[in-house]
Amino acid sequence: MAKTRDIVIGVIIAVTFVFTIAVFGLMFIGMMYGEGDVSLGGFGSKVAVIEVYGAIYESKKVVGQLKKWGEADNVKAIILHIDSPGGAVAPTQEIYNEILRIREDEGKPIVVSIGSVAASGGYYIACAADRIMANPGSITGSIGVILQFLTAEKLMETIGISYETVKSGELKDIGSMQRPMTKKERAMLTAMVMDTYEQFVEAVASGRNLTADDIYPLADGSVFSGRQAYKLGLVDTLGGFEDAVRYAAELGGIEGEPTVIRVVEPKRGFFDMLGSFMGQAENIASGQSAGPRVLYLY
Repeated sequence: MAKTRDIVIGVIIAVTFVFTIAVFGLMFIGMMYGEGDVSLGGFGSKVAVIEVYGAIYESKKVVGQLKKWGEADNVKAIILHIDSPGGAVAPTQEIYNEILRIREDEGKPIVVSIGSVAASGGYYIACAADRIMANPGSITGSIGVILQFLTAEKLMETIGISYETVKSGELKDIGSMQRPMTKKERAMLTAMVMDTYEQFVEAVASGRNLTADDIYPLADGSVFSGRQAYKLGLVDTLGGFEDAVRYAAELGGIEGEPTVIRVVEPKRGFFDMLGSFMGQAENIASGQSAGPRVLYLY
C-alpha cells in the first residue's frame, strides 16, 4: 500500500514539474516575442505573417512586428498580408523603409500578399518587398497623392460664427476652414503634393525595377485589378494567401509544409471602441481634423 502511494506521489510530482517547466517556457517565449498573444506554431523554421489592415495612420505596430520577426532566428521569411486603401504619407514611408532595412540587414525574404485591396499607400509599402502576389480580383494601384480639407465659410456666416486670427506670416493659417484658399496657398500646396508624388513614383520604379517614365502613365490615380496589375508589371504573380505562404517558404529555404506564426491582436471591447470614438469626436470638435493632411489614400 505504501509502495503504491509512493508511486502516485512520484507521478504527481513529475507531472507538476513538467507542467511548471512548460508554463515558464511559454512565458519566456511570450516575453521574447513581445506585445499581444502569439501563435507559436511549434518548433522549427517558420513563416511570419504581418497583417496590414485598414487605413495607415500609424506605423508603430507594423514596424515593431517587422523588427520582431526580422530578429527571430527561427523565422526564415515574412509575409505582409495587406488589405489597406493607404493612408498618411509619413507612416507609410516608415513601414516602407523598415521593410527595406529588414531585407538588407537580416537577409530575409519578404513577400506581399494582397487581399481585397492594396491601393495607394498600401501599394507603396508593397513595393519594398521582394515579391508581390495579388488575387486576380484584388484592387491595387492608385499611385498618387491627395490633400483635402474642409471649408465652411458660408455655413459659418449663416449661423453667425467667425474666427479671429493673428498670424506671423501670410501662409501660417493655410487650410483654414473659415475662408477659401488663396492662389499663393494653392501653388504652395500643389508643389508639396507633387514632390510627395515624385517620391511615390520613385519608390514604385525602384521596387519594380522600372524607370520613372515607365510608371508615370500608370500614376494618375488609376486603380487596377490584380490581373491587370500583373500584366502591367505592378505585381509579380497571381495567387491567394496560401499561395503566398508556400512561395515565401520556398524563398526562405523551408522544406515541406511551412509553419505560420503571427501576432494575434487582443479583441477590442466596448470601452475600447467608446474611447476611440470619443477621441475622434474630440479631435473634430477642436478642429484638429480640419487642417490639410497629405495622403497616399485611395
